[in-house]
Amino acid sequence: MFGVFAAGQNIYAGSTSGGGLSISTNGGTSFVNRTTTDGLGGNSVSAVYVEGLNVYAAAYSGGGLSISNNGGVSFTAFTTSNGLGNNDVYGVYAVGSNIYVATNGGLSISTNGGTTFVNRTTADGLGGNDVYWVYVVGSTVYAATGGGLSISTNGGTTFVNRSTADGLGSNVVSGLHVVGSMVYAATTNGLGVSSDGGATFTNLTTTSGLGSDNVVGVYAVGPKIYAATSGGLSISN
Repeated sequence: MFGVFAAGQNIYAGSTSGGGLSISTNGGTSFVNRTTTDGLGGNSVSAVYVEGLNVYAAAYSGGGLSISNNGGVSFTAFTTSNGLGNNDVYGVYAVGSNIYVATNGGLSISTNGGTTFVNRTTADGLGGNDVYWVYVVGSTVYAATGGGLSISTNGGTTFVNRSTADGLGSNVVSGLHVVGSMVYAATTNGLGVSSDGGATFTNLTTTSGLGSDNVVGVYAVGPKIYAATSGGLSISN
């Protein structure tokens, strides 16, 4: 399992081994599985995002982004032919008809529900064209890239990039989470924590209790921070 999303009793779990997207409507007691036969662009699902009946499944093995408008019963796949920067997709975030897709060739943004995309790259200020995760709060777009954490305050038109020069432990950012002015960046050399909206960071490592300096994902709820590392799950209260 690679990507998971939960909403009430509904659980959506992606598979890295080509098993597709598994969906439970009873809290995980039982699942139904969706694959390319149901319209998925690829069976290796790296990330899932759900908003109402809209289910977004990212395929990192060249399958592009698959979108379901009926709760995951059937999907339509979108690829570079629709404007995606690359068909290797690592993350997705959606707000209404706006969809933000982290690809291996830039951050692709759609304002019409996925019909067409515009692609943002280093030419628009991204730290790298390999975008691993994306998070959106209002008109502020955060993109985790192989060259730093890139932040846009105009909906993704242009970006400023934060790097080790701003306190990150590494420029390779694989995950991020935002709560108010707090920005958490998972890097290959620690967890970057910012209290000023991502302007500057303090880097936390194994000396702070992390299981490993290689942090691959992060999530925050209230005062608790959960960091997925190559040495285990680290939790801060």
